[in-house]
Amino acid sequence: MIVAGCDIGSLTAKAVIMENANVLAHAVIRARTRPAESAEQVMKLVLEKAKRTMDDIRYVVGTGYGREQIPFVNSVESEISCHARGAWWLMPSVRMIIDIGGQDAKATRLDKNGAVVRYMYNDKCASGTGRFLEIMADALEVPLEEMGTVGAQSKEKLTISNQCVIFAETEVVSLINEGKESCDIINALHEALAKRVASLAKSIDVQEDVVMTGGVAKNAGVFKALSGALKVPMKALDGCDPQIVGALGAALYAEEKLIKLKLAG
Repeated sequence: MIVAGCDIGSLTAKAVIMENANVLAHAVIRARTRPAESAEQVMKLVLEKAKRTMDDIRYVVGTGYGREQIPFVNSVESEISCHARGAWWLMPSVRMIIDIGGQDAKATRLDKNGAVVRYMYNDKCASGTGRFLEIMADALEVPLEEMGTVGAQSKEKLTISNQCVIFAETEVVSLINEGKESCDIINALHEALAKRVASLAKSIDVQEDVVMTGGVAKNAGVFKALSGALKVPMKALDGCDPQIVGALGAALYAEEKLIKLKLAG
């Protein structure tokens, strides 16, 4: 019983292949211009890793902002539902998920059975999203994947007061011109982003255990700053790349749907 989940986001595309509740392989690529092309490319890569072909896959669930454009899915599910399913499968004690994506941020509360109770999201402004960090990384000429490491070296406390990305970028440029260290600026950016996302989470009542999903969860600086802003020690999803949790949840949905089809047929 081989199934797959495919999560097409604004910045990355992810795919997971599972067989009998075990993950066979996962893949993450930079998103292409067209969601369908992203889906084809990431699926090709994950199939190669799993040493399988598309003919072996019995059911595929799509998720992410580009889910309706994935040509090979059998059905689709929302990002909120898939992140909830994936995170709860990995850690049944989870009661809140914070997912910082490329162009939005979401806070989701779960009950003890993993069902979504409440959620809140911000998709109107780039602040509090992965895009915010990407723009600032370019301004600082620091590779995006190194921001967590660089920010950890901070010694001087700085503050980024503007929440608007455009004004925040201007503020960053001013700090650079003042001779401030990149590590201190990055640490301030992490704290600014964390404050924005924490406000979102607090609006639906923060409850432990809290985990973080999405690519930004790999940034240790954001993870630490968000724990501080929430005043709750967030927990890491051990043994899983946080960036693939949505695709994992989609694969779990695919497995559930395939079982129902077999029972019905």
